[in-house]
Amino acid sequence: MRKVLIDAHTHTVASGHAYSSLQEMAKAAADMGLEVLGITEHGPSVPGTCPTLYFKNMFTVPRQMYGIRLLMGCEINILDTKGSLDLTDEQIGWLDLAIAGIHAAWYQAGTKEENTEGMIQVIRNPKIHMISHPADGSCELDFEQLVLVNNHSLAPQRKKTVARDNNLEILSLCKKYEVPTILGSDAHISFQIADYERLYPLLKETDFPDELIMNYWPDKFFDYLGIQR
Repeated sequence: MRKVLIDAHTHTVASGHAYSSLQEMAKAAADMGLEVLGITEHGPSVPGTCPTLYFKNMFTVPRQMYGIRLLMGCEINILDTKGSLDLTDEQIGWLDLAIAGIHAAWYQAGTKEENTEGMIQVIRNPKIHMISHPADGSCELDFEQLVLVNNHSLAPQRKKTVARDNNLEILSLCKKYEVPTILGSDAHISFQIADYERLYPLLKETDFPDELIMNYWPDKFFDYLGIQR
């Protein structure tokens, strides 16, 4: 197994229900030997998270910290089957890294087809880099359709009862269509950074190729997402 060099999906105390500061997260990532860390606080629909001013003020944060490349971003909420988001295009422009995902408590679900079409609209948004935890069972989705439109983030870590089978399906489809995938820890405390232990057996079970896992390849990661190094 190759060395993990990237964790692009993490949260700090600013998200309201996480437990480490930004600097604690960065230091922990550096101590683990990571090269890239994404700090992606929850979007404003989540109670207790940071205000939009937090995202606007991100320019004050050094992008090199403890020897790692820091990406300041947001896990934006997908709100409905039309693909509505809880940050505007202007606000997304403040971010280094824009992740979008469905959280059941703040999502107006529809049919499987409607949910899928809404997520496809988000994937096609050029400002969105990744989709977070699509397999966690927050709503029904057609995973093959999502993979076919080149979904960037198809390996969640949330503990839902359907997650294992959904993840296996997604990994198999990504392998079939050669779609790059990034594993995200969704860490809410520094000790969870780059913790992919629940995913490694699924990668082995699907014989998933290392070349498609962006966590191992920082250069590929930046090039694929069009993010400045």
